[in-house]
Amino acid sequence: MRRGLSQLQSFDCTCFSMITLLTNALIFLQILIVVGLYFLLHNFFRVTSELLAWFLSFSALILTRLLLIANGFLIASRYQSALPSEQRLAWHPTVGLLFQEFWANMLVTSWYMPFRAFSGTIASQAHGLPVLLIHGYGCNSGYWRSMRRHLIQARISFKAIDLEPLLAGIDSYAVSIDNALENLCKESGKEQIIILAHSMGGLAERAYLRRYNNRRIAKIITIGTPHYGTVLANFGVGLNSAEMRWNDNATHGQPSAWLRSLAESEDAAKRALITSIYSLHDNIIAPQQSAHLAGAKNIALSTIGHLALGLHPTVQALVLEEIRLASERH
Repeated sequence: MRRGLSQLQSFDCTCFSMITLLTNALIFLQILIVVGLYFLLHNFFRVTSELLAWFLSFSALILTRLLLIANGFLIASRYQSALPSEQRLAWHPTVGLLFQEFWANMLVTSWYMPFRAFSGTIASQAHGLPVLLIHGYGCNSGYWRSMRRHLIQARISFKAIDLEPLLAGIDSYAVSIDNALENLCKESGKEQIIILAHSMGGLAERAYLRRYNNRRIAKIITIGTPHYGTVLANFGVGLNSAEMRWNDNATHGQPSAWLRSLAESEDAAKRALITSIYSLHDNIIAPQQSAHLAGAKNIALSTIGHLALGLHPTVQALVLEEIRLASERH
């Protein structure tokens, strides 16, 4: 036990961010809905079996959540980027993709985000550069819970932050990122770090680079980031959602004015820092080619949903390899 404590300095905590409170409230609301359905079925619809009434109540909730995710896939398919014939999915892998994303959604929103948020871990004998974890829209640090285990096993120091205010403009997150970055450098004793960002977090990091400089950044790894926007952001709320919008169809549309301004502020050196890992079948980023960032290293995968990206073994292996390569160069 003492040996383990001497090797790792852990900063895990229950972080009461706004999204943590909201997800806890949503879980409580879902429990109330299930209980309410049970009483309706048992007392008004005369379902005499208590076990059956509970089963039907839970099933109704699960089916509703599944249909909401399926609706996201349907909307994304209407703005689907053109795919080569070998990447077009038949019904069987499509169903598998849906249930994979459903499981990731249930795990992240009902367990990781409400109850498993964390701040970071500093390894006393770390391998490579430390990593700053930045979550996406509507998430918190709990999103990285699965990736956290792999970073600890690889003896990589890391810190996770919660982007707040929840619905603020993306530029406003730059100060929080800068503070977390400087603290991670100080705690790890390193001059440079690696950024790992999911979805909107990748845009927040690019906004950070526009305001500050890239002196501290050895590498930026984005996962499922809508670098040129997404149609589904039109259904979101908040200034940050508006800034992530893709307007019109996949062929003739264009990014929001904020995204165009962000792109204009970047030079080749900044783009060369970035590796963009994304899925050709993303259910939140549409058109999916929006995640392909010109001038960056781009890695396209298939048959992985948006939330599932950060939990997927293939993505996690690619992330660890990118961290290793960046650490060797610095």
